[in-house]
Parts: sequence; C-alpha cells; structure tokens
Amino acid sequence: MTEENAHIVFDQVQKSYDGKTLIVEGLSLSIAKGEFLTLLGPSGSGKTTSLMMLAGFETLTSGEIYINNQPISSIPPHKRGIGMVFQNYALFPHMTVQENLAFPLEVRKLSPDEITRKVARTLDMVRLSGFENRRPAQLSGGQQQRVAVARALVFDPSLVLMDEPLGALDKNLREQMQFELKHIHEELGVTVVYVTHDQGEALTMSNRIAVFNEGVIQQLAAPNTLYEKPENAFVAQFIGENNRFVGTVEAGLDNELCRVRIGGGQADVTALRVRAENNEATILSLRPERVQIGKPEATVENHFDGVIRELIYMGDHIRVRLSLLGVEDFIVKVPNKSHHTDMQVGKTVPLSWAATDCRALDCPAN
Repeated sequence: MTEENAHIVFDQVQKSYDGKTLIVEGLSLSIAKGEFLTLLGPSGSGKTTSLMMLAGFETLTSGEIYINNQPISSIPPHKRGIGMVFQNYALFPHMTVQENLAFPLEVRKLSPDEITRKVARTLDMVRLSGFENRRPAQLSGGQQQRVAVARALVFDPSLVLMDEPLGALDKNLREQMQFELKHIHEELGVTVVYVTHDQGEALTMSNRIAVFNEGVIQQLAAPNTLYEKPENAFVAQFIGENNRFVGTVEAGLDNELCRVRIGGGQADVTALRVRAENNEATILSLRPERVQIGKPEATVENHFDGVIRELIYMGDHIRVRLSLLGVEDFIVKVPNKSHHTDMQVGKTVPLSWAATDCRALDCPAN
C-alpha cells in the first residue's frame, strides 16, 4: 500500500499539550480502505489522542492527516463524515432508538422515506429490529452499544472510529460484541480505526494492529505476526503472555540462531536472533504454550530442569509456575489432558523448547 492509494495517512503527526512533552511523536501511518486497524497500547501511550486528532476533537501540533489524499486538519469534526462510537455510548437519553438513529440522517437532510429505510436496515444489521420505540434507559448495556454502533453506521460513512467501545461491558458480552463488530465490518467493508488497551480484543478483531508506547508505534503488523514475531521486548510483553530471560549474546551459531548466557552464567540458551548483537545484553522472549513438560524431542535445542511451584486449574489448560534458571515465575501452559495429572508442586520436571520459539530481543535502554 502506498500513500497515494491509502484511505487515511498520518504524515509526521505530533501532539503536545504543554509545548514540551510529545504525547504523539512523529506518527506516520497509512491505513487502507476497508481495513480494520487497531491502535493498541497502555494508558497514556498516545493511541486515543491519535484517534481524536483524526476525528477532529484534538488539534495537531505539527504534521498533517489526509483522508482520500485531502488534508483535513482545517475541516471541523462534523464535516469530516466520520462515524464515531464511544465507550459511554453517547446516546440521546430523551430520544427513542428510532430517533437516535434518524438524527444524523435528518442533519444530512435525507427524505423521511429514506430515513425510515436506512434506520430499519441498520437496526436489522445489529439485530435490534423491534426496539425502535424504546429509549436508551430501557435497554441493556449490550443493546445500547448496538444502538451506538448502528448510529455510527446509519449514514453510510466510509470511516468509523471506535474509542474503547466495549470497555463498559461484562466479559461474556464483550467477547460476543467483538465477533459481532468483526462480522459487521466484514459485511460492510467500511474502514474502522479502533482504540483499545485490551490485547485479546485487538488480536480477535483486527486486520492490523499498531502497538503504541510513549507516543511512538513500536510495531505495526497483522495479529499473528505481532504475537509470533514481536520486534522488541515491549511488544513481546504487551501482546500475550511471555516468559523473559535477561542474558548476554555469546555467539552466532548460523545466520539466524545465537547462543545466550543467562542465569548469572549458569546456562546457555539457543535462541532466534532478532535484535541482539554479540557481547551485548538481550531479553529472551518465550511464549508459555511453546514449552514442553516431560520427555523432550531429540530435535529440540533447549533442555532444562525446572521445579514446579504452583499449579492453577484454568479449565482448558493447566497453568504451571516453575522456578527455572533463576526465574521464579516461569510459566508453562499445559493442555488439560489426563496424562498430565501426575504433576505435583515441588517436583522437578524436564522442560524443553525449540530455539526458533525463543526470540533474542534488544534490551530497553532504561
């Protein structure tokens, strides 16, 4: 995708509230038409500020944002033609569902017949046909969120922005709504820019994810790439669960692998070299589900013994906490199968993992 054919382009966008500290720093980002892009990161990372600048609710300190190759920084929010969905729903409490959805169409001066048709079609899409005459207070949280989504879509925008829209929902309803939003996006092909701090939500719904930290995108990639191939220690730790070892790169074994001395020099781990140089500190990243407990396969490079400290029953898997190579909270996720019932706290067990599942990343300067 080039900037010329992108739907949205952030070009060296910066935002500061006090003229000193940059909340968003040098943001350059291209978003394709019809893409579901999630801005993911912890509180204060710049993701919501970036969304609000796109919406027009925050001004840019410098840089420019383009929609369909047109600069928009001088265009007021109500003239950008963008649908918005907020965490608090932002529905008009004195209006019925029908009236809430009709409002943005009336502002655009559509005919009464066209308004009726569009409202009915959109309510059917979010499975709320028959709720036209209810007011928001007469709806559940999930139903109110569906109305908010419907209102953002009813005028057929090419771009919809969503700011933590599922944050107020309980876990089961939140997961259900994730799939519903994903399917609505697939059906309509509208461009969605979505903000969340929930990495599971981002992995479920997105075509691509931009991971923010301290106002800078740390990595921009498809969900599976972010999880399987994090480029730095922050992304590895923020996306999914992750075991970490701090060590020193001793030598390269071939074009891809390296040997890392860890645990105060007590052991060597073979790992995939990502961003790590010989004789420099590195952080090893290893997913809990990639570790095998029990007799290892002969082809696996890393073999160690660990002591079980805790067993936690999680339903579909057993979460095993072990001490290993100086790390007291090394985690392994074991599928819940009967042949693992002999695990006991205090027992020493063999552990193994492939070198390609263990990524040698650069150490943060701080």
